[in-house]
Amino acid sequence: MTFLSYLVSGLSLGSVYAIIALGYTMVYGIAKMLNFAHGDVIMVGAYVCFTAATRWHLPTLVGVLLSMVVCTALGVVIERLAYKPLRSAPSLAVLITAIGVSYFLQNTALLVWGSNYKVFTSIVGDGSVKLFGGRLSIPVIAIVTVVACVIIMIALTWFTGSTKMGKAMRACSEDKGAAQLMGINVDLTISVTFAIGSALAAVAGVLLCSAYSTMTPTMGSMPGIKAFTAAVFGGIGSIPGAMLGGILLGIIEIFGKGYVSTQLSDAIVFAVLIIVLLVKPAGLLGKPTNEKV
Repeated sequence: MTFLSYLVSGLSLGSVYAIIALGYTMVYGIAKMLNFAHGDVIMVGAYVCFTAATRWHLPTLVGVLLSMVVCTALGVVIERLAYKPLRSAPSLAVLITAIGVSYFLQNTALLVWGSNYKVFTSIVGDGSVKLFGGRLSIPVIAIVTVVACVIIMIALTWFTGSTKMGKAMRACSEDKGAAQLMGINVDLTISVTFAIGSALAAVAGVLLCSAYSTMTPTMGSMPGIKAFTAAVFGGIGSIPGAMLGGILLGIIEIFGKGYVSTQLSDAIVFAVLIIVLLVKPAGLLGKPTNEKV
């Protein structure tokens, strides 16, 4: 039963990584930029939901929706103020700006919510489902997290493949210049991409804190890095790849903690990534691209 218990924990954690990685992979796939402030948007989403529940005493669903609205607006503001002026700048300038935005969000959270640990109450309570005569206990939040991840991936796949805005995103991903000549509003498309990615970050933040309860203003940094790793692992730019990479990463991390060492689990995760990229540089589901010269 220990193996199955670790597997359930890995699927739950991996589903959170997958939801965050979907935001990364959409932004990179369309805007071709790495938004390293994405992890701190997760933190903001968790704190907004926490504030809505503890200070304003709003229902759980309202708190989650409010968190998504705030993070959606925050994502659009970040894109317009920090990234839009750097569309044609070198990638290093965008990377430094993203790090600056990350520290800005962390320090703003320190001023607003303080540096003390906050205890986040799970949005679905502490219930669990007992299997095999009670020998295996599956937390309800783990089930909710996995189901949410699957629904989000299916919805995004449908959105990008069947809607007008989704097709505009795919066109911008292929060639922004050609898309603009065809009448697509590239600026609006990129803003919508950031909005969707930030809304997903809010959901991930709430689910992550529901499972692991403690919150700090720097809580989003490591999940953000691991989710980016998951996006690269699965093939950055691929929605199914982001989900596959996130889930595999979560399973590897939990099994590494359980069977090898808690201290070495992160090293194991990144070592597996290096091995995969040496064998398949585009990621598990990524497609090699030819650079135009």
